[in-house]
Amino acid sequence: MKDKFYVTTTIPYANAPPHIGFALEIVQADVLARWKSLKGFDVFFLTGTDEHGTKNYQMAKKAGLKPQKFVDKNSNYFKELTKKLNISNNYFIKTTDKKVHWPGVVKVWNELEKKGDIYKKKYTGKYCSGCERFITEKELEDGKCSNHPNLKIQQISEENYFFKLSKYSSKLKKLIETDKLKIRPLKWKNDFLGLIKDGLTDVSFSRDKNHLPWGIPVPEDENQVMYVWPDALTNYLTGIGFPDKKYKKYWPADVHVVGKDMLRFHTGIWPGMLLSIGLPLPKEVIVHGFLTVGGRKMSKSLGNVVAPLDLVKKYPADSIRYSLMRATPFGDDGDFSEEALKDRHNNELANKLGNLVRRVSVLAEKYGFDEKTREQHLPERFRKALEKDNLEYEEIKRDITLREKKGDLEDVIRLVKIKKEEGLDAHLLSYPQLMSEVTQFFVNKYMETFQFDKALNIIFAYIDCCNEFIQLRRPWEGSKSIDYKKWVLGESVKAIREIAELLWPFIPEASEKIKKQFSAKKIKKSEILFKKK
Repeated sequence: MKDKFYVTTTIPYANAPPHIGFALEIVQADVLARWKSLKGFDVFFLTGTDEHGTKNYQMAKKAGLKPQKFVDKNSNYFKELTKKLNISNNYFIKTTDKKVHWPGVVKVWNELEKKGDIYKKKYTGKYCSGCERFITEKELEDGKCSNHPNLKIQQISEENYFFKLSKYSSKLKKLIETDKLKIRPLKWKNDFLGLIKDGLTDVSFSRDKNHLPWGIPVPEDENQVMYVWPDALTNYLTGIGFPDKKYKKYWPADVHVVGKDMLRFHTGIWPGMLLSIGLPLPKEVIVHGFLTVGGRKMSKSLGNVVAPLDLVKKYPADSIRYSLMRATPFGDDGDFSEEALKDRHNNELANKLGNLVRRVSVLAEKYGFDEKTREQHLPERFRKALEKDNLEYEEIKRDITLREKKGDLEDVIRLVKIKKEEGLDAHLLSYPQLMSEVTQFFVNKYMETFQFDKALNIIFAYIDCCNEFIQLRRPWEGSKSIDYKKWVLGESVKAIREIAELLWPFIPEASEKIKKQFSAKKIKKSEILFKKK
């Protein structure tokens, strides 16, 4: 029986079509889902849209539409994005779904109430409609919310139901400190622990129907609707079948993928709710930063908001996915621009990967190829070096290069079976079989620690190795024997198949084409994978 792996994105508000920031999140989650699938896990991947709340209600009024019609329209844009970007989600949840979502939300509310963790009180406070929450004076910057500086802070006074989050503050703090609930990268764990050092406060869980008539009704109170958090956060349970027992197949979530502005809700409110109702906590929350555009914050007033549904009309989904993952270090803010996307499409996907695939396919069709060649392995001392903690690819590459410069390679030549007539005309890591060992080690390491940009760096170092291997050995030259040509091409064909497998989580469409072509007994000249823009 396969081990399960359950990954989720946050569910964005359905108050507008998706922007490039959410495209980053959903591609990150998809890369992770596909990677775990490659590793043999039974994967469930959930995404969807959050369709209740003040923001959606107000925007619907402004558009002159009924709330349901308004959110359905915008939700469809997000569904379209999952298809256009080749996202492999198993289910797309809508929080207005009365059959799939509502019963689970009501069940959670009733359980919280049974535990004595829901109470009613009158509250007056400062409210940010962008964050959909009350905020404290110390969170304001010049009287504004730092995440929504263009929105006016409202002063709201009404009677609501509250969740006793403060009751679970100490326990949550300990769980996070001991990594029972992991937050990655470390800087975001430290950020959240700093945020809660004085304890978590109770959270408003409902709104007066006179102020917000759009939401799931509070059980036994016709004057209140549930607020966004007990509604939206519970999607992680209802999306896999809760309250039906079938949800237990995938719960707890293995990874929640969230933006840094969503951290406090997924590591504070959500695990607090789960502790109250006695369900296991998610295992890990991984946090991504924001995307700037050309070094500037995205803003309608600046006219630099990037709509991914517009981008897919101009560029292949693979190119957009690749560019987003290549340019965004794990946990940090990244910068996105169409110019950078175009550059990566042309210079990395078309020139490096595309040219390698086309060149090898042309030569393999002409001369054939032999995969039954000698096996080569990295010498033991280099393989042992890979076991060092916190080792980076550049370190092992530098170590091997230094040994080569010293001429300390006689035993290496013998061990990796490099024939003298081939000559040591390239460094050790320009031999595909040897580079393969290094690549597999580092790709596994980086993927398991969510450093997708670094995983791509090493895969493209492998592609560079293969291009160099072909260029130095020149199998098209008439002076080379047919056996020699078949050896060079056999090594290259094996490497390209492996590269396609490693790239599948990132660029699935191109990878599947490569795998199909290079798994054939007779390889034929490939089509152009990435046409230059």
